[in-house]
Amino acid sequence: MTLDLVSDPPTRAPGQPTATGAEQTPLSPRTLRGIVRELAEQPDRWIHLVRLSTEERWYQRLVADDDHEVWLISWLPGQSTGFHDHGGSRGAFTVALGELEELSLGGPDQGLLIRRVPAGTARAFGPEYVHDVRNTASGPAVTLHAYSPPLSSMAHYDLRAGGLVRTSEEGPEQW
Repeated sequence: MTLDLVSDPPTRAPGQPTATGAEQTPLSPRTLRGIVRELAEQPDRWIHLVRLSTEERWYQRLVADDDHEVWLISWLPGQSTGFHDHGGSRGAFTVALGELEELSLGGPDQGLLIRRVPAGTARAFGPEYVHDVRNTASGPAVTLHAYSPPLSSMAHYDLRAGGLVRTSEEGPEQW
């Protein structure tokens, strides 16, 4: 699979028919994991784009196709996403450089799950997944993320004693 880096978002909103009139089927989490792994193994295609920002995580869309998109994100120590979903999109991410930590809620018997995600590790998830990704290491990290269909919204949550409480939602105009 060849990935062409582009800067423009798709002109079709997720779930709408393509130019041929056919509706796109979302890519599977497994396929998305393969996309981010393949791109991570080709740093010459993206490393020159990476920027570090002390204000917030830096990100740039690398691929914008009808059925998926890929984002490049840099993380300085202490930066995190907070708990969020992906607006019904399937997704995957891989740590290309550095190390991150991922928090998610397991079932009633598991509570809060904390996973260390070192360089070379890829995580994939379905459309209902909610997590918090953070850099708890002492150095920067760089990740690649793929979503299908392309992100149309993201909701943010607070973790409280009774579970996750939705606090806000954002759309592509805020990215």
